[in-house]
Amino acid sequence: MQSNPLLDGLRIEPAPGPSLLVIFGASGDLTRRKLLPALYQLSRAHRLPPRFSVIGVAKTPMDDEAFREQFRTSLREFAEVDPAGDAVAESLAGHLRYLTGDLDDQALYQRLAATIEEIAPGSGVLFYLAVPPSLAPSVAGHLGRVHLTRAENPSAWRRVIVEKPFGSDFESARQLNQLLHEHFDEPQIFRIDHYLGKETVQNLMVFRFANGMFEPIWDRRYIDHVQITAAETVGVEQRAGYYDTAGALRDMVQNHLMQLLTLIAMEPPVTFSADSVRDRKMDALLSIQPICTDGDCSRSVFRAQYAAGWVDGREVPGYRTEPQVNRGSTTETFVAMRLQLDSWRWAGVPFYLRTGKRLPKRVTEIAIQFKRPPLQIFKQVHASPVAPNLLIINVQPDEGISLRFEAKLPGMRMQLAPVMMNFRYGQAFGGAVPEAYETLLLDALIGDSTLFARHDFVEASWALVSPIHEAWRAEAAAAIPTYEAGEWGPRAADTLISADGYRWRTL
Repeated sequence: MQSNPLLDGLRIEPAPGPSLLVIFGASGDLTRRKLLPALYQLSRAHRLPPRFSVIGVAKTPMDDEAFREQFRTSLREFAEVDPAGDAVAESLAGHLRYLTGDLDDQALYQRLAATIEEIAPGSGVLFYLAVPPSLAPSVAGHLGRVHLTRAENPSAWRRVIVEKPFGSDFESARQLNQLLHEHFDEPQIFRIDHYLGKETVQNLMVFRFANGMFEPIWDRRYIDHVQITAAETVGVEQRAGYYDTAGALRDMVQNHLMQLLTLIAMEPPVTFSADSVRDRKMDALLSIQPICTDGDCSRSVFRAQYAAGWVDGREVPGYRTEPQVNRGSTTETFVAMRLQLDSWRWAGVPFYLRTGKRLPKRVTEIAIQFKRPPLQIFKQVHASPVAPNLLIINVQPDEGISLRFEAKLPGMRMQLAPVMMNFRYGQAFGGAVPEAYETLLLDALIGDSTLFARHDFVEASWALVSPIHEAWRAEAAAAIPTYEAGEWGPRAADTLISADGYRWRTL
């Protein structure tokens, strides 16, 4: 294997001790698409401990061998791995067990406790709640009642991963936090946001705080504005039952986009530790000005819903004609908003967020536009003003960082043109970039909560966006603005940004 100089050198890679992963909802889509392939990749990379087992728990009737076959199928479908003859796959499959039962039945948890004691006595146990949000309180409560949430010694730790959505508004998030805290201490709770497991998102802190050239200009004196975009080409697909009660604001803005914003806006942490990093992110979140004024959010937030159109060369239906969607639904599939931060670093710098389904391209990026030079000395030889410098952080699908700056075109005359300097993970380091769930599963097994949401962050983000939902409910509108599928959202959303003299980036 050829050496890669970018990967050479000493690296500290902590590894978990003897561990057991219990997946509630083991027959579901998340387990098949993400969790089982992630476990395979971690095992292949020798990041799982020798003593590692998995217990799948679900209502779907299945035995151990059927669960192992589901694991093999998921590798073929979602990891492009043929498990036949694959020593890693077969070894991991041999450590898979399955329990069938009703998640509301106390007897199931008693059987689970006996199985844990049988196959992994003295090991740490990570409970993964890959279940609908309505079931999370019941599962946590049953685990507590059979005394599975507390360990007798440090090596037999107990932790729980809770999937989003974490609540549906401020009050429900607060109640869920209280219920979890009845059975788990806060350091045991890992609220997962898969965006935080992406390489580029993690690299944001390295980019800012390990490079002396960027942090000195990371403030209102040099940055003009910030745009954060999360665009999807897909519609609601198989999630219509959930999505029609949630919408883009709950599904994307309250968690993913707020996490990205705080990573951009946070102050330097004292140390690279979970508490220090999350404290600074919390500070940034609390500095965001209220979005609504006297119940009116229209000046800062715009919503819309996709209509029929064309995406990737094929005709797609409008949102209201999707299966399982209410025909009179006013659920938003597109949200754009303008935010201001009350902080010394960011005073006067607008942050623009947008997310939507059935847009022309699947891409998540953060675009940081810098101010133009104070004196345009090239205006006599260059007809138009020079383009401002732009830092683009590509979160997905092509993870990397790009920098746009001005350069002279070759030739006898002084002519300027913008050029791009690009860094891509795949090109620089070679090989596949780890999936987010690989990183987050490993961190939870180790006990590193840096990339997970803390209870106060979740509640504060809901406190910020819940007034928007309340204002929309008060409107009681029978209609919602629409945009044609395959477009970059409705033109009316441009007014949020054009009022400040800007325009949305064409991605």
